[in-house]
Amino acid sequence: VQLVESGGGLVQAGGSLTLSCAASGRTFSSYGMGWFRQAPGKEREVVAHISWSGGSIYYEDSVKGRFTIAGDNAKNTVYLQMNSLKPEDTAVYYCNADLGDYQMFGQGTQVTVSS
Repeated sequence: VQLVESGGGLVQAGGSLTLSCAASGRTFSSYGMGWFRQAPGKEREVVAHISWSGGSIYYEDSVKGRFTIAGDNAKNTVYLQMNSLKPEDTAVYYCNADLGDYQMFGQGTQVTVSS
């Protein structure tokens, strides 16, 4: 089973991108799915996460009001709509699945926001 991201690219500041993530291979059960990002020289950080139980959603403070996460537990898919992008959003974005005692990540997709 692998997580495969798509939708990254180069966009000007103020623009929008939508990231998609789907599982290849068999489906799996998870507590939730989300997105992390890692900028050059920085640690990987969680951007947004959705928990299937109760549907709670978390956003990192800097993306609140600009990013929207959505997903489908049965299909093991998660999306990230990113609006009003800023140069500081530039990073490799990783899809994540929370399996409890194991965190699954995709290979990542580059998002570059030019000023």
